[in-house]
Amino acid sequence: MVAIPVTRSISIDSDEIEESFTRSSGPGGQHVNTTDSAVQLRFDVWGSPSLPDMVKHRLTDMAGSRITKDGILILRSEGARSQLLNREEVRERLFAMIREATFIPKKRKATKPTRASQARRMDSKGRRGTVKSLRGKVRD
Repeated sequence: MVAIPVTRSISIDSDEIEESFTRSSGPGGQHVNTTDSAVQLRFDVWGSPSLPDMVKHRLTDMAGSRITKDGILILRSEGARSQLLNREEVRERLFAMIREATFIPKKRKATKPTRASQARRMDSKGRRGTVKSLRGKVRD
């Protein structure tokens, strides 16, 4: 049981990450047919004692179709020929998702355009309309 640091305050036990290996469909020729180089990572978001509730909610929202109804996040990597490289890539994607879930987006404050900016916009629209109207056929 090794703690893997994700952020300053969050670290995940290696026991929480479950990896399985299958045959890959990526590059590698005959090597692909004999090696289980694709990695499928499963991480129980809702069962993880390492994540705060706020991060669990945001991670669930961010994961979309990659999370099951039971709250298990499934990520797959088969881009490299090497199982080791695929393991590193899929773990880094998991950690990046967790890091992104720790950030709280700022609330947008609704604003309306100033009177001067509205006037500038209407002036430019009028000028542009004049230019377009002068592009008609020339009359004799």
